[in-house]
Amino acid sequence: QVQLVESGGCLVQPGGSLRLSCVASGLSVNLNPMAWYRQAPGKQRELVATISSGGITKYSDSVKGRFTISRDNAKRMVYLQTDSLKPEDTAVYFCYVDRWGQRYWGQGTQVTVSS
Repeated sequence: QVQLVESGGCLVQPGGSLRLSCVASGLSVNLNPMAWYRQAPGKQRELVATISSGGITKYSDSVKGRFTISRDNAKRMVYLQTDSLKPEDTAVYFCYVDRWGQRYWGQGTQVTVSS
């Protein structure tokens, strides 16, 4: 059974940094493309970053140069390093995987950027 559990979200000041973590059970993070999405209040869920099974990373234009997705295969972890945070980055951040056509989401972790 696939399960994704995120952690690391909290209240942070503008310009600050956070590392979000996602622990995956039931699959290997290096054999499946993994992703981070986010959803701000009143807005649709949007794709933030992806990492392919080959390690290729992609980012949305809004976070490119500030966020970094990575993984630790041995720990079955996927990370999202978020730097130079802005108030508009405030959202619930979700870990996601599409495995053999089945979509899995974590429960999300809240990131609030405010002074």
